Amino acid sequence: MSFTKIRIAAFVFTVALSAASSAQSASDRPPRIAFLAVEGSLESMGPHNRAAWEAAGTLADASLLFYDGAGGFKDNTGALCALSSFDAVWHHQGDDIARTPLHGGPGLQAIWAFAAEGGGVLLSGGAVGMMDYCGLEPHVRTQRHQLEHYRDPAFMVPEVPSHPVFAGLAETNGIIGLSHGGCPAVADFYWGGPAEGMVLGNTPAGVERPLVEYTVGSGRMIFFGWRWPDYADLENPYRENLLRLTGNLLAYLADPQQWHPIVFPTIYPPEAHPEEPGIVASRWQALRSAIEDLSQTFPDTYTKGEAWLAQLDALQAEQDRLPKEAGKDAFASVVARFEALQREALLANPLLDFERLLVIRRRADQLGLPMNFYGNTDIAPTGYGNTLEALSLADPDKAPEVLFTPEGDRFVGDLDLHYEGKKLLLSMPNENGRWGIAEYDLATGTMTPLPLIDEPDVHNYDACYLPDERIVFTSTAPFIGVPCVGGRSMVANLYLHERDGRIRRLTNDQDHNWCPTVLNNGRLLYLRWEYADIAHAFTRILFQSGPDGSGQMEYYGSNSFWPASLFYARPVPGHPTQVIAVAGGHHDAPRQGELILLDPALGRNEADGVVQRIPGHGEKVEPVVLDGLVSATWPRFLHPYPLSGKYFLVSCKPTKTSLWGIYLVDVFDNFVLLHEEPGWAFLEPTPWRETARPPALPDKTNPDATEATVMLTDVYRGPGLDGVPRGTVKSLRLVGYTYTFHDLGCEPDRVGLDGPWDVKRIIGTVPVEADGSAHFRVPPCTPVSLQPLDKDGKAVQLMRSWLTAAPGETLSCTGCHESQNASGEFKGAPTAFRRAPSPITPWYGPARGFSFEREVQPVLNAYCVDCHDGKPFKDGTANFDLTSRPAEKVPSAFQMHFSPSYMELRRWVHTPTLESDAHLLTPRDFHADTSTLVQLLRDGHYEVTLDKEAWDRILTWIDLNAPFQGTWQEVVASDPVKLAAAKHGAQRRRELHRRYAGMDEDQEAIYSAAVIETPRLRVSRETCEPLSFPETTPPETAVLSESPPVVRVNVTDSLSLELVRIETGTFTMGTDGGYPNERPARTVTLEEPFLLGRFEITNRQFRCFDPGHDSGLETGEAYQFGDDERGHTLNRDEQPVVRVSWEQAMAFCAWLSEKTGHPFSLPTEAQWEYACRAGTATPLWYGTLDSDFSACANFSDATHHTVYYPHVPDALPPWRPADTRFDDTWRVAAPAGSFKPNPWGLYDMHGNVAEWTASDYASGPRKVVRGGSWLDCPKRGRSAFRNHYEPSQKVHDVGFRVVCAL
Repeated sequence: MSFTKIRIAAFVFTVALSAASSAQSASDRPPRIAFLAVEGSLESMGPHNRAAWEAAGTLADASLLFYDGAGGFKDNTGALCALSSFDAVWHHQGDDIARTPLHGGPGLQAIWAFAAEGGGVLLSGGAVGMMDYCGLEPHVRTQRHQLEHYRDPAFMVPEVPSHPVFAGLAETNGIIGLSHGGCPAVADFYWGGPAEGMVLGNTPAGVERPLVEYTVGSGRMIFFGWRWPDYADLENPYRENLLRLTGNLLAYLADPQQWHPIVFPTIYPPEAHPEEPGIVASRWQALRSAIEDLSQTFPDTYTKGEAWLAQLDALQAEQDRLPKEAGKDAFASVVARFEALQREALLANPLLDFERLLVIRRRADQLGLPMNFYGNTDIAPTGYGNTLEALSLADPDKAPEVLFTPEGDRFVGDLDLHYEGKKLLLSMPNENGRWGIAEYDLATGTMTPLPLIDEPDVHNYDACYLPDERIVFTSTAPFIGVPCVGGRSMVANLYLHERDGRIRRLTNDQDHNWCPTVLNNGRLLYLRWEYADIAHAFTRILFQSGPDGSGQMEYYGSNSFWPASLFYARPVPGHPTQVIAVAGGHHDAPRQGELILLDPALGRNEADGVVQRIPGHGEKVEPVVLDGLVSATWPRFLHPYPLSGKYFLVSCKPTKTSLWGIYLVDVFDNFVLLHEEPGWAFLEPTPWRETARPPALPDKTNPDATEATVMLTDVYRGPGLDGVPRGTVKSLRLVGYTYTFHDLGCEPDRVGLDGPWDVKRIIGTVPVEADGSAHFRVPPCTPVSLQPLDKDGKAVQLMRSWLTAAPGETLSCTGCHESQNASGEFKGAPTAFRRAPSPITPWYGPARGFSFEREVQPVLNAYCVDCHDGKPFKDGTANFDLTSRPAEKVPSAFQMHFSPSYMELRRWVHTPTLESDAHLLTPRDFHADTSTLVQLLRDGHYEVTLDKEAWDRILTWIDLNAPFQGTWQEVVASDPVKLAAAKHGAQRRRELHRRYAGMDEDQEAIYSAAVIETPRLRVSRETCEPLSFPETTPPETAVLSESPPVVRVNVTDSLSLELVRIETGTFTMGTDGGYPNERPARTVTLEEPFLLGRFEITNRQFRCFDPGHDSGLETGEAYQFGDDERGHTLNRDEQPVVRVSWEQAMAFCAWLSEKTGHPFSLPTEAQWEYACRAGTATPLWYGTLDSDFSACANFSDATHHTVYYPHVPDALPPWRPADTRFDDTWRVAAPAGSFKPNPWGLYDMHGNVAEWTASDYASGPRKVVRGGSWLDCPKRGRSAFRNHYEPSQKVHDVGFRVVCAL
């Protein structure tokens, strides 16, 4: 059902009235409700807002009030009405997600004041987004989006079933149906949270949390969102529930006597089941399991296990004899004795073989934890009241011993104890607020600042000892700014302090390196944040390297959305791979999160390697795409210290109202509190003892070397090039990055229209051998991204990350995204390994930032501007301007300054955008052949033929994500303050990189523009006649009946196909007035009838053949903070299948043939065009290029032209090529058969998705694709239009339909 067809009428709901009355308070009168509207009149209200108002009138004594724009509300006579005269207020936003005058300003202040003074407020639909302006949440934001088409049932899972708002609702197995689709304006908490409100109801998926109650002053606010509150759908089978719930909400908010206390649930075992008296079954089992485990593991030292188990059995039997209705007081004695037994049995753990525990005490209201996108320099240097202390395990009642109190109330933390247990490292700012690292001698009590990078504008912090007595620490010496916060946070990378005092840089990363520690094998483990053309909120990856910076590689979490962060990871003693870490989000509780035990030997992506979440014994962890991963969950953890793979010391806050205390926890879900104090947080628990020293690994680097080497075994190994035929890759393009400086960055200072995040540097190319191997030199301590190139120099995969080789290192790589866990067969030394490493072939000059004006504009000047100078063509046709003109301010919420020619050309290329999917891209998903610009130039564009260099420049620009600016100084040239910051940052970065990495390079150098020889062109604007695509040839085929015969073929029990019988006939194939590859028009006769698929093959149908097929999504725009923003789905069952190669489509046909005994295949070009035309002679079966296609075809239209990013609606200007005169309302592929069929009963022959044919293009091996897709304007989806791809290529907008011979 489309929203435009929903019937709105005045109505009286008997059900609604009964719902309201069932939830009324003791008062006899219905609640007085003010229904607030931002529109000026009832007539101007949209259908969904009006339907909500009409529902309000049946549920309560409701008055419709219109906002006056100045904080007041008027009735229909124009009289101001005080909100205080009502029992509750309701505002519903249902028609459009755009922000309204009530999203802030005096209107919201008036609503807030009403609640604060004791009133109840209901905000529903898109009005849930008003939460962002209410100041209710410190870190959480709502997610808002416009529901455009799909209407799926929407169910609710009550989180607080006893709450009055759920009275009388019909449910099935605890699930309540509320909606059959949802109003267009959808808002919820899918970005994370709520942290400060009580979740009353959730979705079955468990992440949207759209029904939330808050305390506001003396009153209450309830937010009611997601796809539930759809009051305009009169056909909703769950309408009775929706109205009853709404009536309950209004009655509840109107009666303060009903208000429940706001509580925050926790899975902390002692408080996870407050409704159950005594000890719940899971806690009995947890303690029993731990005692049994300790008895088996330590039979010689843990000797009281049997006695404790006997006590446990007796105590449980005593509880079982108590009647459940006896009340909690009756169980108090059992609870107390259970907890005493738990404490005695678990603190006897032989792993607690130390007397004292080092901790940091800090004020509970000043935790000193940076946000998850910040570093230490982003928190205050003072004001924590913190001390270094020692807790006594031998005498738990003894007050902690204060070991060190910093002067001036300075921060002290990031504790790292030396292996001998006699000294430790701490982060601590000096008296001027500059962060440094000090060493504390536990025997003498002496604190000694370490002489590290002693520069007035450099901070050092977060250090760890290496087994050979060297120290690794993080420093802001790279002079990089965090790009997503405008460079306001100073990025810290890893540095090494040698025993002789020399300091050298280990990593060269775009963003922070956090929490360095040493693995059991002697390698470094740290958290690396990166986002090169990928979702920045989710890509904090556990990395490992040698202690000298060699062998930098993923440890856990690459190509994953979950978890968004893994702070404080530490290796499990004695285990080769397991680590314990704190999993959190992005805009989330700072550094806090869930306690996760990981083993990368089990898997390295998403939750594949999760051993267990604590608590969560026996429960599978499901990964979710959630920015605020833990903002609504408890308990939370910090600073885990593993005693083994089962027992851990950790700082924990069990509930929202608890203290941060030190706990002993285990994988069985036992929690034992060791110490807490009111008003204080106890952090960083570290046993004060000697620990095993990991092996001291020898260095694999030469700090004075100026080169490094990469050895790539086989580029085809691994999923990165899955399906790419061997022999395709001829070379590798080496791409670097110029990271942003302090106080500027891609948000808001843009390098290109929608990406990239950083200035891209073109370094050069190296060869790939026939066996897929490569052996080449690279500059050391330099981030390098590798792009495998085909024979035309087009990237077949994009590495949205980088490798960094240490000086003198030989860095080995198995394949393209080949898992470290994969085993390979040794087939002898690869070809490239049997020769000297290849030098880098420069790319038309020295390594440099890629600038559109200097690298691409010269190509346009040479080949394009004679025609495309912005002046109309001779026939009056509008022209676009590719001439060289200065950059201009582009309309946007961000700072964009690009040339008109860039903006024009950018429209015609297909790139991954600022943030493409975090999962591994389908090979060739953004291959240059998917760009319209390449297709036009490749297949003949007014006899313009680019030479090799011109092609190379265009293709490289596309593969680099279409940047405009080549230096940061050019990015911010219009802002004098930022320009000065960029110049200063460039100077300091160069100085410090030369000093600590031995590399001297001016990354901001501007080189001369390319010189491209102008060819002799045969056309100019004066002689050029733009294609008009005329087709006037009369049809030459017999007219079929009005009801073409449809044949149904049952393939399996779950798969049937509808085919249309196409009779023989003659038609004119191609056109003389179209693109060169459509010429000449010729007469073709089809001498055999055939059956052609009535619809494009859908995902549901294709998955009967390949159950694991993923059509994926069309990448979204701007940022990704939740699943909705990843892009637009192409994966629904009813949508046409895409990302299937020609080879896969033919395999499907072969499978159909085997299943049915009928000869299925792909249609030939002739069959396809004949059937598409269906006896018509116009360019499209429904008419000309000026015909309204809205009902007939899914082409690029007014909807597709607009930029969809509700969070910042003006993030990007509308930029896609589109025929905005018409609107078919679909952004991507519609369900098969959504538009009118052609005269022969065939659906979607034009647009929706392009379709493979059986025919070769020219002499092959490429295969012809027909029909165009949702991305194309009508001229590129005409009956005669031809495109083509390699048969092995999976294309994001190409599917197929089948033909069956008769």
